[in-house]
Amino acid sequence: APAPRHLNSGLPVNIGVLFVPQQEAWVVERMGKFHRILEPGLNFLIPLLDRIRYVQSLKEIVINVPEQSAVTLDNVTLQIDGVLYLRVMDPYKASYGVEDPEYAVTQLAQTTMRSELGKLSLDRVFRERESLNANIVDAINQASDCWGIRCLRYEIKDIHVPPRVKESMQMQVEAERRKRAMVLESEGTRESAINVAEGQKQAQILASEAEKAEQINKAAGEANAVLVKARAKAEAIQLLAAALAQQHGNAAASLSVAEQYVSAFSKLAKDSNTLLLPANAGD
Repeated sequence: APAPRHLNSGLPVNIGVLFVPQQEAWVVERMGKFHRILEPGLNFLIPLLDRIRYVQSLKEIVINVPEQSAVTLDNVTLQIDGVLYLRVMDPYKASYGVEDPEYAVTQLAQTTMRSELGKLSLDRVFRERESLNANIVDAINQASDCWGIRCLRYEIKDIHVPPRVKESMQMQVEAERRKRAMVLESEGTRESAINVAEGQKQAQILASEAEKAEQINKAAGEANAVLVKARAKAEAIQLLAAALAQQHGNAAASLSVAEQYVSAFSKLAKDSNTLLLPANAGD
């Protein structure tokens, strides 16, 4: 980017009628004193009395910040460089406020970078690059306001770490990966054990529910069987009572009892070697 051009460095010559290009500001001095700033377009000056002393570009200027050494909070030396984006906001201050604006801003960016890196550890430097850039821009703007220059943004290009530190960082990354792999494997084992336990629990619950349903059905079946037997016995007693109430019912009942009595006597000798006979066996 073109730096502010001073006297005897190719400045335009005053011939009375001048055409200022767009996005440029020409600082004019009359008899060695600041006179005015020429705007883009047609301008008229007095030869010999007026002299163009500075030419300021109003475009965005890109400056490469040289590589520098910086020490982090945990005493690690880094090599870091960046890119600075500037714009001249006040041509008068940029011409008379500082001798070399670009050099001043570059030095300010380097000192601010070293100061900001000293507040961060090595791990935070890589994670907080955006906040680091923003802090550098704020610090530069606070100092360059009196120079008529505004820093638009600052970007860190490269961060170089010592070889030993780089090796330790790679070992740390590998350790973190192994740790994550072990954690994932353990979580998978745990999930598998939980699923197996849940399956066994559900199987036991289903088995108990099935056994409960079976017992309920069995009890209901037995109850229904008892009811059916009771109803059948009640009907039999009702039929027997109805039969006894008829004519000659008592004689028929006596005959049935006598037949059962004789049949019982025929089985006594088969079941035991002791036989007891009533005295009135012929009753």
